Parts: sequence; C-alpha cells; structure tokens
Amino acid sequence: MMNSITEKVVVITGASSGLGEATVRLLSERGAKVVLAARRADRLENLVKDIKKAGGEALTVITDVAKRDDMENIIRSAEY
Repeated sequence: MMNSITEKVVVITGASSGLGEATVRLLSERGAKVVLAARRADRLENLVKDIKKAGGEALTVITDVAKRDDMENIIRSAEY
C-alpha cells in the first residue's frame, strides 16, 4: 500500500517539460505541495499557474543542477 502524499513537499528537478512536468502534474493532482526546479522560468511559471488554478500548491525555483548554490536554494525553498 502506498502512503498518501497529501500535504507532503516534493521537489522535482527538470520540471519544465517532459517526464518532470508530467510528474509535477500527477503529484499535484494527488495533493502534494510541489517545488518546481528547472532553468526555464517561463515554462515553470505557466505550470505553476495551471497547478494553482486547479487548487494545488506550487512554487518555482529557477535552478541549474550543476550549481551547488542553486541546489542549496532548492532546499531552503522547499521548507515553505
């Protein structure tokens, strides 16, 4: 049996497209608070708007996973 993810905070890197975007949408639909991390701000902002419009909670963090400071920023942001 899978535990509920309702109200859990989930960070998804590569969230602006493809598998990352699909994962964000699915987890949000199931009640998770999602932190979207990627480099393409415009795509992330549109995705956050869609999630919030559907009643979900989402936060955007512009991130380059190759940069340590960006990764630390994700952690700080996920503590919302």
